[in-house]
Amino acid sequence: MAPLHFLALLFVTLIPALIIRIVSVVVYHRRNRRNSVGFFHPYTNDGGGGERVLWCAVKAVQEEFPDLECVIYTGDHDASPKSLAARAIDRFGVKLIRPLKVVHLYKRKWVEETTYPRFTMIGQSLGSVYLSWEALCTFTPLYYFDTSGYAFTYPVARIFGCKVICYTHYPTISLDMLTRVHARSSMYNNDALIAKSWIYGIVGSRSHLAMVNSSWTQSILPVTLLVFSMLTGATIRKAHQLQLEAFAVAIKNLDTDLPRPKLQFVGSCRNEEDEKRLQNLKDRANELKLDSDVEFHKNVTYSEMVSLLGGAAAGIHSMIDEHFGISVVEYMASGAIPIAHNSAGPKMDIVLHEDGKQTGFLAQNVQEYADAILTIIRMPVSERLEMAAAARKRASHFSEQRFYEDFKAAIRPIMLTT
Repeated sequence: MAPLHFLALLFVTLIPALIIRIVSVVVYHRRNRRNSVGFFHPYTNDGGGGERVLWCAVKAVQEEFPDLECVIYTGDHDASPKSLAARAIDRFGVKLIRPLKVVHLYKRKWVEETTYPRFTMIGQSLGSVYLSWEALCTFTPLYYFDTSGYAFTYPVARIFGCKVICYTHYPTISLDMLTRVHARSSMYNNDALIAKSWIYGIVGSRSHLAMVNSSWTQSILPVTLLVFSMLTGATIRKAHQLQLEAFAVAIKNLDTDLPRPKLQFVGSCRNEEDEKRLQNLKDRANELKLDSDVEFHKNVTYSEMVSLLGGAAAGIHSMIDEHFGISVVEYMASGAIPIAHNSAGPKMDIVLHEDGKQTGFLAQNVQEYADAILTIIRMPVSERLEMAAAARKRASHFSEQRFYEDFKAAIRPIMLTT
């Protein structure tokens, strides 16, 4: 038999068999769905706002639907029901009502950016499809919650017969990312051609209910969304080099009669990459001769973070195109005047006037951040307290209690009609 004919025969034989196998797997799992809610959150140790959303969402479901079992899909192999419940309390002050079920995922490398030297976004998106297939074949729930922004998994969950609900804390793809891809920006490792054919919004529309945490995130997905957010634990953010440099400029221009401030970095290190970033910051602080003016607080507990925030006069946040900026809200809620990047969430939702009063500062470069730092330091105490009070009132729009109320109201119609 000629090689070409053999390959054609092989193709004709294997493809139908593969299709039959896939269909039989899906039919089996559709028939055996469990009375439960599955939360797709491959990184349960990221320590950021997304993780806080996860635990508050779990608690809200446990309160509203006590008969439903809550299942966490995680790629962290050391995670257990006990350790995750303890983490929710220690890191975020969220006490779960009942024990969780944990489903470990072993294909998480397919959503890691290091797996794809080129075409990173499309690789991660397709990898999430594979990862969700593993998750749903291992355990198939009635309700599939995505709390990590993996929109490409929604059609897979629909095929398995799940009701799909998502809270997009930070989308894996955004219009801002695509714009930079097209402009060949070094911030993202992708080819410009990918940007012209992206279908993120299409797959995102396959959810039964989509929720986001900011106006900026809402603008990314062409579907009807519910917008709300919440207070959460802070993590080490991007662009800290800028913060150090701005602080150095402020110290250099500080009036001699004013007290010398300290800069405190507070957050979590999740892995070796984060540890390297932290060491780079320490090295840079030494280069700028700020070693006695800068403190680093790594992996602090929730109570320690609250204490540190309570003693701060200002809070600096410099991530560009931050989807929402919950760290900024935390600064405001604790009485620290925020200095945030003049883009996305902080600009559109958070650092806005409250009752006609200024609630903080927006900046874009080293000099603007340094000017804002000096302005706050030079403020009369009464003026600073007035701005802090306005900021605290603004922060009340994003309280944890508000999150619970809005979240339950949003999911109730979907989950009561199954």
